[in-house]
Amino acid sequence: MSELSIHSFGPDKAPNEAYYRCRYKILREPLGFLPGSEILMDDSVAIHAYAITNSEIVGVGRIHLIPPDSNGSQPDHAGPGAAICPPFSPLIMGNKRPAVQIRQMGVLTSNQRAGIGSTILKKLECEAVSQFKAKYGFLQARENAVRFYQSQGWKIIDEPYTIPKIGLHYSMMKSLELSF
Repeated sequence: MSELSIHSFGPDKAPNEAYYRCRYKILREPLGFLPGSEILMDDSVAIHAYAITNSEIVGVGRIHLIPPDSNGSQPDHAGPGAAICPPFSPLIMGNKRPAVQIRQMGVLTSNQRAGIGSTILKKLECEAVSQFKAKYGFLQARENAVRFYQSQGWKIIDEPYTIPKIGLHYSMMKSLELSF
């Protein structure tokens, strides 16, 4: 693999076509979703990170501030017929604010197991602490990604659930106060 570079931008800047194309190829196309299903309603207020090698985006991720009046429940994508992801129990039961959520993160299959995902994740966590003053992070991991997130210090916090057309997911949390 050639030299890897990691970049971030946002909030207040929407991703470009190449970023969305990579996100779609990793997360939506394998499930039979149509182009456009990779776009989220709050992409313009999120922080985005991506990895480039050989002049190609090979991994993406995003993190957004969970509004103080939100429990984290939201549609899986911006299009019609989106499944609603469940809330995070710690946001219902306790004071875990400011809180952020990782969404739409992945690395092209051909570039996995090279440290790209962990580098993107670390960049997002650092940016969330710096820009949002985040104390806690939340995410909803597909079953095949749980071990990756656990290796990065994330813990399962709720019972597993199924997102229609996507599969089994686990809600996870990490204290960002102790990470940086």
